[in-house]
Amino acid sequence: MKILLDTHIWLWSLREPEQLGTRLRRELVNPRNELWLSPISTWEALTLNSKGRIRLHEELSSWVARATARFREAPLTHEISLAACQLQLPHSDPSDRFLAATAQVLDLTLATADRQLLGMGSIKTMANR
Repeated sequence: MKILLDTHIWLWSLREPEQLGTRLRRELVNPRNELWLSPISTWEALTLNSKGRIRLHEELSSWVARATARFREAPLTHEISLAACQLQLPHSDPSDRFLAATAQVLDLTLATADRQLLGMGSIKTMANR
């Protein structure tokens, strides 16, 4: 399975793994799965840090290198940008739009705890269970 981590799932996996459900934890360590991360999630984490909503306790470039090392980097393409604008989402969060569009275009499963993204129908999702 190809799994794209929603930003909060990625941050929980790094900082609060107890927040992850049993099935999701198992899928994240399964060597048959490909784990993907969008640069949107990196941007979102760095933005949360600059606003003081999370604390990254090391030099930012070192943190990014360490925190992203085990993931495939999902591209941010024109096709994904178009899909992000065309998605029917119940809210307008631009990060969620890009993550959902990335999952849709690249045929990835979005791992999330966001109830508004789960079961959208146009993308494959995996709940935090």
